[in-house]
Amino acid sequence: MIMFGFFAAIFIARRDGEAMGFDGVSVADLGILMLILGILGARLLAVLTDGLLMDFVHLCTDSTLVEAVDTQVRICQENSDCGFEYLCNLDVREEVLAGTKASMCYPPTDCLAALKFWQGGLTFYGGLLLAVPGGLWFAKRRKMGGLKTADLLAPSLMLGLALGRVGCFLNGCCYGAQTEGPLGVQFPGHAFGRHPTQLYESVFAFSLFIVLRHVLRQRTRGEGELFGYLLCFYGIFRVAIEWLRDDKRGGLAMLSTSQLISIPLIAIGGWLIFRARRGASPSKDEIGTIKY
Repeated sequence: MIMFGFFAAIFIARRDGEAMGFDGVSVADLGILMLILGILGARLLAVLTDGLLMDFVHLCTDSTLVEAVDTQVRICQENSDCGFEYLCNLDVREEVLAGTKASMCYPPTDCLAALKFWQGGLTFYGGLLLAVPGGLWFAKRRKMGGLKTADLLAPSLMLGLALGRVGCFLNGCCYGAQTEGPLGVQFPGHAFGRHPTQLYESVFAFSLFIVLRHVLRQRTRGEGELFGYLLCFYGIFRVAIEWLRDDKRGGLAMLSTSQLISIPLIAIGGWLIFRARRGASPSKDEIGTIKY
């Protein structure tokens, strides 16, 4: 779903870009670059901030210290009891019986686990924070205009996120807090229904895609303004939705990593909007509608 989201975003961006006078090939090249940087950044931030960094270290040094999160058994006699590729550690039986250790099963040694993003562990903000600077550098080299290109890509970024979050839902990650409401979904490994925060965000991202592309784009008055709206609206939403999230994602004090990142992005977005509005002159058609 992430790949589908990326290519849908590139398709829309190229189509919109050609209508706005961009070179379609350059837009497609930019999309591929941002795809690569986005995956790298998304994985890097997940590894560093999701609270599992030491697990990746232990997977290379002593994998018996890592919990076998997907196993359904506590006690095992042989490796096949654990399922998947997990191994059975007979030396910790007493610890498991005493309740100090969750299971006798543990994953095999894997020094490359931190690089295996296809096994899960990607963050949208990590991808954004690496892909956007890379995209701006590319736009400058191709003389596309940095802020103008950012405005072009803003709606497509939300389309890609909307589809990617569907993948999160299907994977069972990024779930929300426990709820008994009608929207609750029982994910594998959880005894009670939880908020499908992945779908909440998918609906919001798709709605923001529509608003940015079909409403606000026609009303912007300066370069960078549309991208500023993206940062502000998504940042505010992300701060709010994080209070419903209940998966491991790292943080500081009461704020999650994504909330900490959202705050400066909202400020940057507000500055871009202010800058675009202050620097733009009203058109002849607008002068008659301005109220002093």
